[in-house]
Amino acid sequence: MSTITAEAGATAPAQARRELRLVVAGSVDDGKSTLVGRLLFDTKSILADQYEAIESASRRRGSEDVDLALLTDGLRAEREQGITIDVAYRYFSTPKRSFVLADTPGHTQYTRNTVTGASTAQAALVLVDARNGVLVQTRRHLAVMALLRVPNVIVAVNKMDAVDWSQERFDEVARDVVEVAESLGLSNLQVLAVSALTGEGVVEPGPSWSDEPPLLQILEDLDVRTEELPLRLPVQLVVRPRTAEHPDYRGLAGRIASGAVAVGEDVLVTPGGLRSRVTGIDTPWGPVERASSGDSVTVLLADELDVGRGQVLSHVKGVPQEVREISGTVAWLAERQGVAGARVLAKVGTATVRAIVREVGAHWDLDASAWVSHGRPIGLNDIARVEVQLAEPVAVDDYVRLRETGAFILIDPNTGATLAAGMAGPPGFGILPKDQEDDEWLSP
Repeated sequence: MSTITAEAGATAPAQARRELRLVVAGSVDDGKSTLVGRLLFDTKSILADQYEAIESASRRRGSEDVDLALLTDGLRAEREQGITIDVAYRYFSTPKRSFVLADTPGHTQYTRNTVTGASTAQAALVLVDARNGVLVQTRRHLAVMALLRVPNVIVAVNKMDAVDWSQERFDEVARDVVEVAESLGLSNLQVLAVSALTGEGVVEPGPSWSDEPPLLQILEDLDVRTEELPLRLPVQLVVRPRTAEHPDYRGLAGRIASGAVAVGEDVLVTPGGLRSRVTGIDTPWGPVERASSGDSVTVLLADELDVGRGQVLSHVKGVPQEVREISGTVAWLAERQGVAGARVLAKVGTATVRAIVREVGAHWDLDASAWVSHGRPIGLNDIARVEVQLAEPVAVDDYVRLRETGAFILIDPNTGATLAAGMAGPPGFGILPKDQEDDEWLSP
């Protein structure tokens, strides 16, 4: 079978791993949508008719210049108000990398949308207006990035042209940003000076007093590979084509969440503890000897094991936990409150099982950066600790160790609506108050 290539010397799977999922957040009017529009425009990722449409929309709003923010503010209500309400996804690419970009809302009541956009992000870009500095919503967004363990966080001090590119002002804002980040345990942080309006520091070089490369170059060069992590392959389905050519074919299909797998290696199935050896790995581009995180594969095993959707393949060493109970942190996404005793569905990886919220713990106060209100019902946009009892065992990791297989979702069993996005294990950020340090299930 011939190999499909995306560029010289790179197979299609290798090129797919060059994709970066980026979330953009910040307070209202910090210039998120303008910056996203700048990236799309300067990388020539918009069509002529799209540009003409936003040019006309800009004129209707009385603007002499083309408002690049309209490239992402797709909803009519957003265009009329000049704000972002929903998460706007855009795709663009450069010769080095392809990007999936989520522009999230800035208003407090839409914090849940920021959680949605950041949940799968490999990098986060948080904007701060150089004139206003760090605001309450800036703290919220940094807390969300810390909670969701986004691997790379970049803070762009935007609208530097409005303060005459003052290094003194940039240093002042940067110090405040670092102080907040340190309180949340965010160590993987970069702070840049940019102007989304002019493009300086975004695609073009920034101020002469800064040694940092432009934002786009930093994003192109980010290393987001996770091959060095333990293997986690959640099984999505069992493939049995039953064709004359392959009468005995039986493969376990899924997307590798982390790590890598190779033909000849022993693997373990969780839950269950069954063990076998990998005899083949099929991909949409044909058989391969080795596959790694991000690849969608079908794995063939030496033994016909009773394995199906919801179970996880790992190496024999470094296996996930098999649990019937999850203690974790949730970001509540629904109008319906979360209370102890609520019956829900818990989706962990590819497994969906019946569950009960057994206990509601402390809430994270985003403004005070502290855990408070133990046991209070969980409301929309709240972040809180919970303990969930499961009807069946599932495979799960601590979120702070393996983000891909430490996440879970709580679902309303009656409507199918998503109630909360959860992170198993200890919070991963913040420090518990002294009067809660002895609370066993809240401790790491």
